[in-house]
Amino acid sequence: MANIFDAVKEAVPVPLAAERYGLQANHSGMARCPFHDDHTPSLKLNEDYFYCFGCGAGGSVVDLTARLFDLRPYEAAGKLAADFSVDVPATAPPDGSLNRFRTDLLRCQTVLDEYLNLLLRWKSRYRPRDETIDPDERYVEACQMLEPIDFMASELAAGTLEHRIRTVERLMTDGKMDQLEERLHRLSREEIANED
Repeated sequence: MANIFDAVKEAVPVPLAAERYGLQANHSGMARCPFHDDHTPSLKLNEDYFYCFGCGAGGSVVDLTARLFDLRPYEAAGKLAADFSVDVPATAPPDGSLNRFRTDLLRCQTVLDEYLNLLLRWKSRYRPRDETIDPDERYVEACQMLEPIDFMASELAAGTLEHRIRTVERLMTDGKMDQLEERLHRLSREEIANED
């Protein structure tokens, strides 16, 4: 069975990806190498691979994309699949981290659902009664965040495996989920204190 790497390598020629990502090749398939200070074209773009005669960089279309955007190979394959509408088989993360992915997925779903419920309450509870009054900041946040949070929650619940993997990776980077989870706990404590 083919995997995401095989699917994108088969569907996306190196010159097509290079052009899409800003490299201009001449009639001989040579381009200036973005990986070193290249004054004359030294990067050869073949259908299945690239090679720089100046710095020695080379590899597949996945390698090229990974180097251009500073991505891990799996992320680069996912970018290619998305950018070129490549239909890829459902696969788990490549490094045997299926249990970690499941744990992160469940955490993201739980936190996003909690935030979505909070936003829905705020949109109803803090809706301005008079248009001459500035709206409460919680109502503004609800109006701004309901759609993107609902979209991400839907992706995690019903999206393809590839979309769920990408969404979880995006949410788990840079402590975003930790920050949102901490904020939700603080807001919940404040709401309980205000009700007493």
